[in-house]
Amino acid sequence: MAVIEPEQHWLRPTPHVPNSKLPFLVYRGVFKGQSADEIKKHIEANKWLKGGQWKTYKIAHFHTNTHECYAVLSGETLYEVGKSPIDDEFDADGKRTGFRVWLEQGDVFVLPAGISHCSVESVGDYEHMGFYPEDSPKWDMNFGKEPPEQTPMLGDKAQSVPIPDLDPVYGALGPLPKIWRENENS
Repeated sequence: MAVIEPEQHWLRPTPHVPNSKLPFLVYRGVFKGQSADEIKKHIEANKWLKGGQWKTYKIAHFHTNTHECYAVLSGETLYEVGKSPIDDEFDADGKRTGFRVWLEQGDVFVLPAGISHCSVESVGDYEHMGFYPEDSPKWDMNFGKEPPEQTPMLGDKAQSVPIPDLDPVYGALGPLPKIWRENENS
């Protein structure tokens, strides 16, 4: 399998979402045309284990205790990352809060702990499978509605989640561990 370099997207903290120093990664078309079983087998071989399979999930949320990988099994979705439902559309510097990206069958995306995420709209019977690093605890759920003074504490918890040794798509030779380690202390 040829290595496709993932897109890298950085998300600044908001008043209600810690986000991460680590970039949100998107691997375009890496599993194009493959079945759910083939995708599951491949990612689990890299020690990222299936945690569930879902249709469109429109509730923005984030996890402070684990990183998360999603593989798009069918359809397409407009995905929003880095924004709470109660965050303003623009930050104090006039920059748009969060980021939106279209994802389709065969795409894989990886969310560092602390980055909020949800589907905004979906087409074509959208479905995705979620994976978590092998030694991760069961994910916690945070909906970005806590008072702003709690966000730094949630961010510290998310930043303490270890960087996985294996890329979910490419294993030991994949780009995720290198990219994330380069950004860990920035």
